[in-house]
Amino acid sequence: MKNALSTIFAIIIFFDFSYAQSVSDPFNVSFVTTDIKNFWKAFDRMDTEPQTNPFEDIYLKPGSAGLQAFTIGRIENATALLNTVRELKNDYEKARLNSLRMLDNEKQCRAAFMALKYLYPKAVYPNVYFVIGRFNSGGYSNLKGLIIGAEMIQSAAVPYIVAHELIHYQQDSIPKKSLDLLAACINEGSADFIGELISGGGPNIQTHNYANANEAKLWSEFKEIMDDREDSHDWMYNYKPKNGYPPDLGYWIGYKITEAYYEKASDKKKAISDILHIKDFKKFLNESGYASKFQ
Repeated sequence: MKNALSTIFAIIIFFDFSYAQSVSDPFNVSFVTTDIKNFWKAFDRMDTEPQTNPFEDIYLKPGSAGLQAFTIGRIENATALLNTVRELKNDYEKARLNSLRMLDNEKQCRAAFMALKYLYPKAVYPNVYFVIGRFNSGGYSNLKGLIIGAEMIQSAAVPYIVAHELIHYQQDSIPKKSLDLLAACINEGSADFIGELISGGGPNIQTHNYANANEAKLWSEFKEIMDDREDSHDWMYNYKPKNGYPPDLGYWIGYKITEAYYEKASDKKKAISDILHIKDFKKFLNESGYASKFQ
């Protein structure tokens, strides 16, 4: 599951969020799984009707708002989906039972939503859509809601992944383009930190264990490159870093900086609000006091 989380978070993309589809009461959030059922109907017709593409009429056309948003840039179209399903048919078969269990932990998801409500009363809650894609995206936040790629994750991990995405949905100050490495790491790491705080689930344990044991060395390296582009090093969005390090180090360093800021703050609720609305990431780093521990 930890490896799956790495893959998932490495391909999350941010958008300009609108709260038109969201509510202030966590109990009014809908968890939508109709797309999963439609996918498997289409999947089972794939071989019985080889001259047609059942994913067009059975899955994509009647798809939810979440699936329509997810199709752009991920599924792309019915032809691309059919080709991927044929190529990875065994992988899809292995994911079937798990994909049908996405709501096993719905209560835990709502509990995480309520925890955020306590810590950040201004929180807004979009609907959560569970879809099946092309094994290229485990989830992301969109103005339509939180969209989870059910073929990519284990049902037991749903509360944490949903919580992580929910935090991204609140981060209205996220730049749309040209993040530097520091900003990208804090954006992801803060979603990991608060997501863990409200859901009880955690980020990549193997990466955290390695990084915590080598913290001073990693900080010394990171501080020299943190002003570079977000994609210019293996710290972000690379499940198999060339430098031999474990994946998700960018998430880890962002987590540690956020953790330092939160622990230093006397008003924890204000700290959560500050974290969700960072305007100056270098200032946030300085105010966290994280770098001072290595002096």
